[in-house]
Amino acid sequence: MLKRCMALLLCAAAVMSIALSGCGSDSKGSKGSKGSKSSAQSEISKIKVSVSFDAMKELTEAVGDDRVEISTIIPDGTEPHDFEPKAKDLAALSTAKVFVYNGLGMEAWAADAVKSANNPNLVAVEASKGVDPIKNTDAGEIKEHGQYDPHVWISLKGAETEVKNIKDALVKADPANKAYYEKNCNDFVSKLEDLYTDYQKRFQSVGKKTFVTGHAAFAYLCRDFGLKQNSVEDVFAEGEPSAQQLSELAKYCKANNVTTIFSEKTASADISKTLAREVGAKVETIYTFESKEENKSYQARMRSNLSKIYNSLKDKS
Repeated sequence: MLKRCMALLLCAAAVMSIALSGCGSDSKGSKGSKGSKSSAQSEISKIKVSVSFDAMKELTEAVGDDRVEISTIIPDGTEPHDFEPKAKDLAALSTAKVFVYNGLGMEAWAADAVKSANNPNLVAVEASKGVDPIKNTDAGEIKEHGQYDPHVWISLKGAETEVKNIKDALVKADPANKAYYEKNCNDFVSKLEDLYTDYQKRFQSVGKKTFVTGHAAFAYLCRDFGLKQNSVEDVFAEGEPSAQQLSELAKYCKANNVTTIFSEKTASADISKTLAREVGAKVETIYTFESKEENKSYQARMRSNLSKIYNSLKDKS
């Protein structure tokens, strides 16, 4: 708590510094030739959007496309669950038109950051608003992170809700481009629906519905398709399983002919590899969208996830 208070105080100082430097800028320096002015006028006007982490960036890009200029607060490769922002991380909020964050406890710092930004024009959107949240069951997780599983964006249905909320925020901040944002949103949702329909049929055809992951981030995806995850680490990728837990998971894998152990880039793969060796399974990478991975789009990575999960279940059926 002390770290967070210090960070927010520093953030407020940084915001004030930005505001003062903006007031003291030389207006003469902004004047250019007629040719450069004409060129600038022909460029598409973009609104500044600040997002918490990569999944929110990709969903925002799907709607805003070339009408948005996005800055991401949590750097790629950083575990977002325990991220504590510094003043420099939050400085962009002072000039942004829109702030997109997931919510459900994923960014515990979000509300205080918005207050510290002191930006009356900022439209803050909790992308997961309206989703039926999945509750955490572990008392330790609830005490540390709150009562809900935040991984809505890993679900096709959850992503649909989030992208619609993002669209509403962009329209509020930039009503002149309402039709543009609505079309992009509808196109993206239509593609998600097509992907859902395709894999709903596939998952209905398999007999066994449980797969094993590195950490328990796929509950919303499981709800989409009637699947179940069994994981090495908990919802927030914290700690390591005890020897007894790992032994029980190994017994489960052997009893259920598990041939694939999924691992994520933002969580340690060591235990997943150990488990795989123990049960004679292979390790495959699955995406959590918390960082930009392999320069693939959201849809490409989601299709990859669904394909790998389906193939692992098909092999067991």
